[in-house]
Amino acid sequence: MKRLRLSILCAVAVAALGVATYLVTANNQHDHKAHGGAAKADGGPLSNATVSFGAWMTSPPLDRFPNISNTRTSNHHVIIPEVAKIKAGGTVNFIIAGFHQVIVYDDGTQPGSINTSLTVPPTNPIPTLLIADPNRRIYRGLDPSTQPPDRVEVVHFAAPGTYLVICGVLPHFQAGMYGYVRVVP
Repeated sequence: MKRLRLSILCAVAVAALGVATYLVTANNQHDHKAHGGAAKADGGPLSNATVSFGAWMTSPPLDRFPNISNTRTSNHHVIIPEVAKIKAGGTVNFIIAGFHQVIVYDDGTQPGSINTSLTVPPTNPIPTLLIADPNRRIYRGLDPSTQPPDRVEVVHFAAPGTYLVICGVLPHFQAGMYGYVRVVP
């Protein structure tokens, strides 16, 4: 009899905990939306986009094996697609191929607004500079001199708008390596 009462008490406690968790979660989601926060993406269409950030050349043929050759000059400095579209609360997977740095600027920023005189050298000595303009910058990716040439950075976009995405490697940006993420409600 004692075990039966203990089992019933445990079942009631688990049920109460489940109901309390549900109510707190529902209330937090309501409060988040009521205060202007962007809802979490639902996993449906436009909740995620993939952007190629640089691309390895195939003409002339490129052999990157055995991973010790300097292939930085065998890279297209492109962002594809030029405009990625997602819903508010979604993410963009920046698939980085080569010596590139993802930098995202706030809604409405244009390439001409970037102050290219504000720079920093990469951590490891490479004869180039990285853009360091903090004005309206909402995301700056990893220092490419300390990273492998192939990696992914995933960036969350909470609010609607059109965000400028640039390569922070100064000569790449100057050559036109930029695009946009358009975030719809």
